[in-house]
Amino acid sequence: MTAPYVAISAQMAADRRMATIANNIANMNTPGYRAENIRFETILSGSGAAQAGYASEGESYTSLAAGPAIYTGNPLDVAPQGEAWFGVKGPGGTAYTRDGRLHMGPAGELLTVEGYPVLDAGGTALLVDPSAGEVRIGADGAITQGSSRVGTLGLFTMPGGAKFTRHGGSLVTPDRAAQPVQDFNRTGVRQGYIEGANVDSVMEMTRLIAVQRTFEMAAQAVQQNEDSTSEAIRTLGPGA
Repeated sequence: MTAPYVAISAQMAADRRMATIANNIANMNTPGYRAENIRFETILSGSGAAQAGYASEGESYTSLAAGPAIYTGNPLDVAPQGEAWFGVKGPGGTAYTRDGRLHMGPAGELLTVEGYPVLDAGGTALLVDPSAGEVRIGADGAITQGSSRVGTLGLFTMPGGAKFTRHGGSLVTPDRAAQPVQDFNRTGVRQGYIEGANVDSVMEMTRLIAVQRTFEMAAQAVQQNEDSTSEAIRTLGPGA
């Protein structure tokens, strides 16, 4: 009687996949958002003719593919290029984001759209002079006002294979230390742009339809097994 358990494991896997896809679709217009996906494996149980395959709980991972660069013309909007992430002082310490919608606080502090201080490579919050004129940000993150350099955006790369804890839409913390960018040939920032979410809406909708069908098929398998069991009980019961 492994069939119903196999079907139920498939339902649970499909339900988790649907929740992940729904979250991706909900954030498709969130700048800097990184799509989340799940890897599933088959768990074999039993041996020989009795061996059955169950769906695993699944392992979530974050897609690091770049999103589209969107022109805004705002001098405090910056889009990361290559594998760069911005460092910010998040709710539980240093966190990272690809959402470059910055603004200036009352005292000149550079803040994210959620109000978190933006950091330099050494982890110090960045300040600009509200009265010193236009802010210019170079490809290497250097911030200048007039002829003076007032700071440098902290740009970081994530270690390979890192797992992320999410905070809100686009803020993440890796389980391994991020490293400051050293090579700006392919990594940097672009002023006046923001990066959109890397969610492929057509692909996600296609996946959602496929997963819904999988869930429905698994539910039908469970119902058919229950019907077969009920029929066997009626046939083989004391009154047969």
